[in-house]
Amino acid sequence: MRMFRPLATASAIALAAVSLTACAAPTDDRPLIVVSTNILGDVVENLVGDQARVVTLMKPNADPHSFEISAQEAATLREADLLVSNGLGLEEGLQQHLDSASATDVATFVAGDAIDVLDYSEGDAAGMPDSHFWTDPSRMLDVVDALEPALAEIDGIDATALQASVSDYRGDLYELDAEMTAAFESIPAERRALVTNHHVFGYLADRFDFEVVGAVIPGGTTLAAPSASDLADLVEAVDDTGVPAIFAESSSPDRLARALADEADLDVEVIELFTESLTDADGGAPDYLTMMRVNTERITSGLTR
Repeated sequence: MRMFRPLATASAIALAAVSLTACAAPTDDRPLIVVSTNILGDVVENLVGDQARVVTLMKPNADPHSFEISAQEAATLREADLLVSNGLGLEEGLQQHLDSASATDVATFVAGDAIDVLDYSEGDAAGMPDSHFWTDPSRMLDVVDALEPALAEIDGIDATALQASVSDYRGDLYELDAEMTAAFESIPAERRALVTNHHVFGYLADRFDFEVVGAVIPGGTTLAAPSASDLADLVEAVDDTGVPAIFAESSSPDRLARALADEADLDVEVIELFTESLTDADGGAPDYLTMMRVNTERITSGLTR
């Protein structure tokens, strides 16, 4: 039996060493910022850099109206130094968790509170606030300007470094806005009309002088469903305007948009856009600036063909 004691002792020492190593493992003591949508998550990451740990709840290619989170992720909300959300009714499947975290005095920033809000003009959501402000880069600038002081209040965030990164990103947004303006100016006035899966381009239309002809899905949520009369009205609108393209967002099936294109007696192309969610690294829209540039190119080429 004695011959096994040294081995046992050695094993005990090894286990203790492993335990001590685990206890001594470095922890991430940076402030925690939890963000609801991946579009805002990308913006926040650009602003804070490596000064904070940014946890984005919405996965790539998800639908912000319907995605849900785990119990562990819900608990993370209550640990945040700052909780950033879109607001304006966008996060339908997440709102109860956002409200719960806010009720426990978690510091919150709601992007929709920082912008000039537009209302939906038609459909079941008429008169309700439009949550898709990010299609207008000038409104994203308003969000960044309002977000900077909220980030600066977090313990562990260096205000000088934050100011520099915010300045850089504001420059990126100004450049994006100028590029979009120049591109859309090439579209003839009679073709500056948008038909989409649902009403997601109200802010883009307001900023760049487009007409939103209609949407396959009425209202501001992909959870709604079109009626036969909705489709008939859209067919008439497409016939009247002669738009050469219908734009289907990547986070929703485009079956209905294709059905509409088939019903309208026109040569109408269905073009996929990235509107409500970023993609993974290989999906074509891994960050907000890229998403907007890709959409601008596709809208421009689709309406000028």
